[in-house]
Amino acid sequence: MHAPLPPISRLALFPDGAIEGYASLFGEVDAARDMVMPGAFAQTLKQRGLRKIPMLFQHDPSEPVGVWLELKEDWRGLKARGRLIPDVVRARELLSLLKAGAVDGLSIGYRTVRGQIDPKSRVRRLYQVDLWEISIVTFPLLNGARVSTVKQAAPKHSRLREAAEAEWRAMLAGEDISAPRPPRAPLASRLRERDGRRTALRGVPRNTLRSSS
Repeated sequence: MHAPLPPISRLALFPDGAIEGYASLFGEVDAARDMVMPGAFAQTLKQRGLRKIPMLFQHDPSEPVGVWLELKEDWRGLKARGRLIPDVVRARELLSLLKAGAVDGLSIGYRTVRGQIDPKSRVRRLYQVDLWEISIVTFPLLNGARVSTVKQAAPKHSRLREAAEAEWRAMLAGEDISAPRPPRAPLASRLRERDGRRTALRGVPRNTLRSSS
């Protein structure tokens, strides 16, 4: 799975429920160290067609939320334009989430047909993929794979969401986010400790003090 891209284009939401954005970006390395190359989608788009590439929520095959109206490669990546179906309950919920800026990621589900790992960078270059689906997701592997714009003033992300994304990135990087951080002493306590050190140093002869290099 090629679930998240770096933030460059966010999912655009139009008043009629239409959305637009980049599902994949060429030349960008995702969190799984995969890099999609130009032309990787040409064959699968020709063979499958729009109706055989569903629009899902969070890669869940039981959660179709709309249809794709156009999928095409340009110089930047795989550009996707589609429409949420208002009669679907999840699509209506998703519309509210998109308007609030709580969700705006795009992610692709695919099978690698032709790829090659660079022996130096260990990045896998994908020259041809079999595209199964495109999902609207909370955390895309590729940060830039996002719904482009919400045709209103873009809302600021909440602190809770920023913290959740930071933890997600840390987890993908292999960091232990469950390890508790040592609590920091209160400011008043730190100031008293600093004054105590200064008082103690006043009694030490200057020629005995050295700096480490």
